[in-house]
Amino acid sequence: MTPAANRRSFLKSAGALIVGFRMLGNDAAQAQFAQAPLPGAPPIDQLDSWIAIAADGSITAFSGKEELGQGISTAQQQLVAEELSVPFERVKLIYCDTALTPDQAYTSGSQSHPANFNHGNLAQACATAREALLKMAAQQLNVPVERLTAGLPACVADLKEDNWLAAATAIMTTDTLPKAASTRVELDSGVVTITGIAKGAGMIHPDMATMLGFIATDANLPQALMEQALREAADQSFNAITVDGDTSTNDSLILIATGRSGADEIIDVTSPSYAKFRDALTDVAQRLAHAIIRDGEGATKFITVRVEQGASVDECRKVAFAIAHSPLVKTAFFASDPNLGRILAAIGYAGIHDLNVDHVDLYLDDVLVAQRGGRSLSYAEADGQRVMQQPEITVRVVLNRGAENATVWTCDLSHEYVTINAEYRT
Repeated sequence: MTPAANRRSFLKSAGALIVGFRMLGNDAAQAQFAQAPLPGAPPIDQLDSWIAIAADGSITAFSGKEELGQGISTAQQQLVAEELSVPFERVKLIYCDTALTPDQAYTSGSQSHPANFNHGNLAQACATAREALLKMAAQQLNVPVERLTAGLPACVADLKEDNWLAAATAIMTTDTLPKAASTRVELDSGVVTITGIAKGAGMIHPDMATMLGFIATDANLPQALMEQALREAADQSFNAITVDGDTSTNDSLILIATGRSGADEIIDVTSPSYAKFRDALTDVAQRLAHAIIRDGEGATKFITVRVEQGASVDECRKVAFAIAHSPLVKTAFFASDPNLGRILAAIGYAGIHDLNVDHVDLYLDDVLVAQRGGRSLSYAEADGQRVMQQPEITVRVVLNRGAENATVWTCDLSHEYVTINAEYRT
């Protein structure tokens, strides 16, 4: 399992399980502790520092010292981001001092508070933060551990090479079918296999969604390269899909490598073998991610949104997700209605402030529907209607402002989606 995938899932699930676990300003945090002191907790002004990790995975670290907020090191900020697997910009403030113990995370009945601890070595502080959160989460969840451990011997006894389908079926929730993919790729020194399973149908949106993904390979490569390959594959698959624009605290993508293929170890990220392995891993991840979209709750259509010739990948993704998230666009797809105004409006509000709409072209499959910001002179409503009635549709947006591209996959929004989620608990 890659540390990044494990940590990201851990942080998000822990944050959701801890009631009231949220990012606060320093004054607000002092007030909270003053109003609700925890058993055995020292006054906030006696703590050298403490860290709050929000349910969305964002990190804020505080210091009780006078130099709070001053001399913040970019290197320290980056370290926290890497250790806790969150984007750099989510680390709002950090300070590093003295010693750290996991028992300095406090809970009080059903109410929980940010993990509080003195901390010295920053990497160790991050590791202990995760440990402290796990203890707090376990207290809140009341997991029947005895029942779980009692079933482990039978699970181990039933381990088989052909149990993938059973495993894929076991993790299903609102899924209508199990999801699995496998491939073999020939490297310079031998053939390796990559096989994966996933579950997910609703609350699907980066990063990542209500989904589980498990991928295994017999390739031989070190953990650092595994993590890099998995990140690259996830960005082109699970982090490029959306069913409803709604994310979750409970997701995980895990890559396991046994090294038993007999092929040489992949040690160089610039080697042809690494590129072949990464591409094959991305292929498996994309097939699983596409299966999630095709099985989206109430989905009747599979939609590819490709944005081309942008100034950056980020702005291409903004435009793609603006289209893919729009309830008006998605319901138009369900109704097979070539409503160009809804798609063009989504492009306009995507957040590219210097976008010149007079340069934008829009295609439905191979049909040019809008050119240079206006309706194409060659466009006929019947052509758009023909495309919209297909079960698979490609929306292609050409920004004509650069050389970068991005692709996102989504589905339509149907009556059945509303029914499933309205009756989910009834």
